[in-house]
Amino acid sequence: MDPSLIGILGFVGMLGIIVLGVPIAFAMLVTASIGLFVVGGPTHAETQIAVTFTDVGANFVMVAVPLYFMMGQLVQRTNIATDLYECVYRWLGRLPGGLAISSVVACAGFGAVSGGSVTAVATMGPMCIPAMQKYKYDDALATGCISAAGTLGILIPPSIILIGYGVLTETSIGALFIAGIIPGILMTLGYAITIIIICKIKPELGPVGEKFTFVEKVSSLNKMAPIFGTFIVVIGGIYAGIFTPTEAAGVGVFCLMVIALCMRRLNWTNLRVSLLKSMQTSGMIFVIICGGHMMGKFVVQTELTQGLLEWMEVQDFSAFTVMLSLSLIFIVLGMVLDVWGMLILTIPFTFPIILGFGYSPVWYGVYSVIMSELALITPPVGINVYVMAKMAPDVPLTKIFKGVAPYFIVTLLLVALITVFPDIVMWLPKTAGMS
Repeated sequence: MDPSLIGILGFVGMLGIIVLGVPIAFAMLVTASIGLFVVGGPTHAETQIAVTFTDVGANFVMVAVPLYFMMGQLVQRTNIATDLYECVYRWLGRLPGGLAISSVVACAGFGAVSGGSVTAVATMGPMCIPAMQKYKYDDALATGCISAAGTLGILIPPSIILIGYGVLTETSIGALFIAGIIPGILMTLGYAITIIIICKIKPELGPVGEKFTFVEKVSSLNKMAPIFGTFIVVIGGIYAGIFTPTEAAGVGVFCLMVIALCMRRLNWTNLRVSLLKSMQTSGMIFVIICGGHMMGKFVVQTELTQGLLEWMEVQDFSAFTVMLSLSLIFIVLGMVLDVWGMLILTIPFTFPIILGFGYSPVWYGVYSVIMSELALITPPVGINVYVMAKMAPDVPLTKIFKGVAPYFIVTLLLVALITVFPDIVMWLPKTAGMS
């Protein structure tokens, strides 16, 4: 049988398994294992499975995954995230839609030390929603802004998704982290400006918050110090070449533990739960990445991507056409898959194509993560929206999806911007000598 046909049948079969409800990691492992068995025989398939799990497990970068999750857990369980929100609220609460803007900025700050998205929504929701309900904020605006802002956690470094992308594609994690800073800031500003515009047009949707004196604002800055200081140490150390991303993760955990101990907020219960949650999530990601690696090997051996590249060369597609097509594919996949599912499913097929058109693997990492963010707020899956629905059970799910719609558009505009001007992503890595 033609290898390309085997690749196509394997891909279709994998999608069928996913539709039946099998987790994508196991769907990819099963598909790749059977495919490699058909292509190269039982010994070949067995060898590839053993080599993949050994290589991924022995990869030093994988040590960073539980450590970055640990950072997020410590911030969440020692109420450092609450301090961050209170500080931001004092400075931005008087703007049109100020409480919503404060929620967005606080989510961005939480993402700067957590690397996760769902955790940001689950942490910030119970803090921000009651404050906005107190000031009669529109339910769609209140829930939508937090659901969307939670996605900032997987773009603003340190990002677990960027680590996964880096391991899959053997791209520098440090360069990916640094490349995510400017797009993350632009997205945060874009979300904030969107809220201001909405509340300028309809002030009743987001009334201004409580007034604070300048002295109260300044005195609140110490509440931001733990997160801001840790971010500077971790990302500044990577940028300056002092730490590798994995070493920076260990330093970040140490900093937060010392800070929490000094604040007398770290106890055995907090530490134990943080460790357990970090290990559970890291184990899941390990299997997902192994599945992605296996699928990548299967795709290479069936020459599926090579055939697709040759077909695209014959059709003489432009780089713009390819990126537009990929963006549409990401949006469609976002309707049925979560962020990890999208990333693991698309990278083995699209990465060689992107390199073939001369794009930087670092740039594509940021692009693919931004597009994967949309999966978190796209119906009918939209994991962030469902988490928010649990945080605000009195708000209909349809209203939350309505609330995230403006941010979906802003995200697509950012994608268009970095596609037309890729130096927005690449400037910082270039200045650090990482790209």
